[in-house]
Amino acid sequence: MRNIKITIKYDGSKYRGWQRLGDSDKTIQGKVENVLSRITGEKIEIIGSGRTDAGAHAFKQVANFHTKSTLKREEFLNYCNIYLPEDIVVYEAEDVNTMFHARFHAKSKKYVYRVWNDKFPNPFLRKYTLHVPEFLDIDKMALSAKFLIGEHDFSSFSSLKSKKKSMIKHLYSIDITKEGNIIEFVFYGNGFLYNMVRIMTGTLLEIGFKRIEPQKINDILIERNRSKAGPTVPSNGLALLDVQY
Repeated sequence: MRNIKITIKYDGSKYRGWQRLGDSDKTIQGKVENVLSRITGEKIEIIGSGRTDAGAHAFKQVANFHTKSTLKREEFLNYCNIYLPEDIVVYEAEDVNTMFHARFHAKSKKYVYRVWNDKFPNPFLRKYTLHVPEFLDIDKMALSAKFLIGEHDFSSFSSLKSKKKSMIKHLYSIDITKEGNIIEFVFYGNGFLYNMVRIMTGTLLEIGFKRIEPQKINDILIERNRSKAGPTVPSNGLALLDVQY
C-alpha cells in the first residue's frame, strides 16, 4: 500500500470549504477524492492538513491518501489536472512513508488575509479581498498584533463551541504590510483554531479604525471570551499560504 502526499492550490470562491459534505459535491476534498477514485479505481479518502472555510483559498494545501495504484507521480498529476475543475490544481505528488499524516504531522502553518483599502471596491479582487473604505491606522494594528505573539489561550479568538479541544496555540509572527491599496495580514503559527485568523483580523481592523486601543488585545486574551473580540471577517480575503512539516 502506497501513501501519496499531494500539494494543492485552489480558488475556493464557489465551494463550501475544504471538508467533504454528505449532501453536496461542492467541496475541495470531495472534488479531489472523486478524481482520485476515478483514476485509481479505488474509493480514495484524502487527509488534509486542515480545513479551510467556504469561500477561502489556498496557495499550498497538503493532503495524503493511501492507494494500491501503480500509477507514476507524473500520471497522478496529469490525470488530476485533466479532470479537476480549473480552480483546483494539484501541483505536487510524491510517495511518502506510510505513517505520514498530513494533519497530525504538520508543524506550522501560515495564512494571509487581504484587505482592499480604498473608497471604491475593486471588482477584479472582490473574491479575494475584503473591501474596507475607511482609513486604517497600520501602526496601531502592528502595535496591537505584538500582544498576540507567543503562546496563549486563544479562546477569545475562536468560534469553537467545544471546550474539549485545547485552545492554546503559539503564534510566531504577525506581519502587516500595505502596498498600494492592499493590506496584507500574514499569520504564522504552530496551528490555528476555528475562525481564529478571521477573528484576529476583525479585531485588528477594529483597532485600525481606532474604535479600541491596541493594549485592549491583552485584555481580550485574558478574558477568554469570544464576545470580547472583534467580528469574524468574511472568508473571501483568507488564504492558506503554507504548511510546514
